Amino acid sequence: MIKYLISFFVCFILNQNVIYAQIATDIDNSCTPKTIFELFNKKDSILMVKPVKNSFLLVMPVIGFQPATGLNFGAAIQYTFKGRDVLDKYSSTNLGLIFTTKKQLLLNVKNNILLSDNKLYLSGDYRLYVFTQPNYGLGTNNIPKYNKDPDFDITSIEEPMDYNYFKFHQTASWELKKHFYVGGGIELDWYSTIVDTNLDVNNGIYTNHYEYSILYGFNTNEYFVNGLSLNLIYDSRDNQINTRKGWYAKLNYRFNADLFNEQSASNVLYSELRYFLPLDSKKENFVLGIWAYGQFVTKGVVPYLNLPSIGWDQRSRSGEGYTQGLFRGNSLAYFQAELRFPITCNQFLSGTVFTNLTTASNEINNIRLLQYIQPAFGLGLRILIDKATRTNLVLDYAVGNHSKGFYLNAGETF
Repeated sequence: MIKYLISFFVCFILNQNVIYAQIATDIDNSCTPKTIFELFNKKDSILMVKPVKNSFLLVMPVIGFQPATGLNFGAAIQYTFKGRDVLDKYSSTNLGLIFTTKKQLLLNVKNNILLSDNKLYLSGDYRLYVFTQPNYGLGTNNIPKYNKDPDFDITSIEEPMDYNYFKFHQTASWELKKHFYVGGGIELDWYSTIVDTNLDVNNGIYTNHYEYSILYGFNTNEYFVNGLSLNLIYDSRDNQINTRKGWYAKLNYRFNADLFNEQSASNVLYSELRYFLPLDSKKENFVLGIWAYGQFVTKGVVPYLNLPSIGWDQRSRSGEGYTQGLFRGNSLAYFQAELRFPITCNQFLSGTVFTNLTTASNEINNIRLLQYIQPAFGLGLRILIDKATRTNLVLDYAVGNHSKGFYLNAGETF
């Protein structure tokens, strides 16, 4: 599959002039941005010049497949908006409702909102899951190198688990200096009705979740992680929906209190950096993007399901090429580099090539961070669906170590 995708992008890049000429026969030759909706307008359609709009509502059906969810279907709504001032930046809110063939219900609400002339920064992540997801142990040494065991199957290390998950994370930060924000938040996580399918204590069959929970004194059926956080943010991005230049840096230090029998006091540090470098002044969407983040339990212990894990970032975009939750540990670091390039001069089509690296620790087995690193790489196609907000329809295909995946989303990966 991957070789066909590579051939596809090579042909696109080598024949851009041909593509430009073909599209120019049906649309304006000036190469002004065109969305998928405008591309198929009839030539005799009445075209009106409209002022730049301040909002965009996207309703998109969701149909996909992942090992953790099976076949899933539902709907996602993304609302992007900004104030009337030319210096106001775009904000976004997302709502997703998904059902799966594994009898799962996934309700997601996300927000990244700038208010009061960009001086107030709100960021939230709410989830209600009736969920089933395998666990795969701790650390990034749970998958062997491909050349050591080419017949390895990830399903051989799956430990199925059912549970309900409620998440409420909301932060508010205020601008103290241009682009620099300071604030705090409330962060609540509740895992309940946990059923560890493979667990059979009477016959001496244990799972990673059970052994970890018993070792650190957590209830194996239900636990909470509730606390407050301090946030430092630097954000000079020109557009958070589809960034072409600028920096984004964040430090979030979370203080979890010992409030219930099912909760233990702990501190967790989350750090993130994104950098976007324009590569061609004449091609605005020719950009090199860098995304790196780390999450570290710095004091105490957190329950197994709340440990840093791949694919559990706010927008669930990290770790393409691997299933969500495949890599988990006391500490986790992630790095991704992505080259975004134009395919057509009117920005209707663009593409990406990317690679990512993941490493996680396992204190129980003395596995250190960076001791084992799992790589992945992939290709992507972008279809412009809104000019003002620069919102793209995102199609990515990624290959990891003994793993692969196809992804359909709205808005860039980071």
